[in-house]
Amino acid sequence: MPDTAGPGTAVAMVPGLIWAFRIHEDGRSEPLDVEQPVDLRHDGLLWLHFNLADARARQWLSATELDLPPVAKTLFLSHDNFQQMHSADDSVYGVIADLVRAIDRPTEETGFLRFVMTEKLLVSGRVHALCSVDATRRVLESGQRVSSAAGLLETIVEYVAETMERIADRIEQELDAFEERVLSDDTVDLRKDLGKLRRTCVRLHRQLSGLRFTFHRLEQQDSGALKPALRLRAGKLAQRLDSLDHAVVEMRERSRLLQEELQLKMEEQSNKSLHLLSVLTALLLPPTLITGIFGMNTKDLPLTDVDGGFVWAAGMIVVSSALAYFIMKRLGIVR
Repeated sequence: MPDTAGPGTAVAMVPGLIWAFRIHEDGRSEPLDVEQPVDLRHDGLLWLHFNLADARARQWLSATELDLPPVAKTLFLSHDNFQQMHSADDSVYGVIADLVRAIDRPTEETGFLRFVMTEKLLVSGRVHALCSVDATRRVLESGQRVSSAAGLLETIVEYVAETMERIADRIEQELDAFEERVLSDDTVDLRKDLGKLRRTCVRLHRQLSGLRFTFHRLEQQDSGALKPALRLRAGKLAQRLDSLDHAVVEMRERSRLLQEELQLKMEEQSNKSLHLLSVLTALLLPPTLITGIFGMNTKDLPLTDVDGGFVWAAGMIVVSSALAYFIMKRLGIVR
């Protein structure tokens, strides 16, 4: 039988629940023990965060009658990774991109956060550990107050942007270092590193452009029918994401220009090497011809019966190289 999860009820230990917070009317956050039955009475805001890689969590969410719209629950349990956000009279739900979190740092891998928000309940879930929700959990544990469900979701999105800003700051510093090396002609092993930075910029831009579009679209929708606790400051969030995306696009173009400049410098170095090799080849051609003539195993070779023939042959080799050099100098081949 499905568990009924209405107001004033408690359910047994929820499978796949990573953490839970009850946010009281005064904004104070109370962490709940996920190893104990969860009281779902709505005397405040309840935040439930799930590990959607756990099949038991999906089964529980499908069977339990949480106070969620059916279409929102369907999107929450789907495998759709398209960034989107929808609003109804009593809920806001969608999918947003975030950076996957390693044990001690954010990675460049993209993950997706699914959420359904009502006036008294925020249900979120992910497959991989994400940076934004973990940062939000830590600030709630530190005592930061949240006024509404919309305020909690805004905090999560703010940390999405903040994490990407830290990645962007690191990229900018590395681009500054690469630019110094390119200008100083230290181009050893830069192509691979620049390629990685450019790929990171492309990934960030792809995530930010989808997130920007989502909040711009939400801003254009009529939010007057939404309850006050569900009204997101979509315009403010979109403005911050626009600014961040603009900076990322500039860094992407900067990395592309550095790659092109690096390629030109490498081509210039290759041309110099080829020019030097051509000059050496031209200088060695006359001596090679002379040594080839004297190395032929035929009769009537010159200087074979002359005293000091070797000296004469060596002199001819030196003179031929000097003559070739003089001719290339006059022609401007050698500077």
